Amino acid sequence: MSALTIRPATGDDLPDVLALYAQPGMDDGKILPLDEAKALFDRFARYPDYVLYVAQDANGIVGTFALLVMDNLGHLGAPSAVIEDVVVSPARQGGGVGGAMMRFAMKKAAEKGCYKLVLSSNAKRVKAHQFYENLGFRRHGVSLHVDLTPEGEALPPTEPREVAS
Repeated sequence: MSALTIRPATGDDLPDVLALYAQPGMDDGKILPLDEAKALFDRFARYPDYVLYVAQDANGIVGTFALLVMDNLGHLGAPSAVIEDVVVSPARQGGGVGGAMMRFAMKKAAEKGCYKLVLSSNAKRVKAHQFYENLGFRRHGVSLHVDLTPEGEALPPTEPREVAS
């Protein structure tokens, strides 16, 4: 295995990132059009502390995740961090890429004074839960979500959400 570098993504990385997201269990073969991805990526820069990171080795980009650090009025003003959209190339899963990305995120959150780092994972992803727990994450509380209509109403739990393309 070649050396792994974790760095902020650039616009040039987006095609590789989108390809990672297309894998089963993430976006299941669907790919956000590149022009839409670029527009969203440009919006990241307007957030105070929201960064898309990539893990890269000599063969290219093999993983990605987003890290949001947000300020809080509660918790005596200590910030908290959220990890989103964690994905590793199928060929590199189980090879340490995910662990390296999560340790990197934990270090970044600690450097920014965060009192916690959180992520959510689909309840069906039992292997992923064990992976996170092996890194020191603990199950805590209850994670709830609501799928919304364009009007802001809750969709019934059995009705799948259509994602606009």
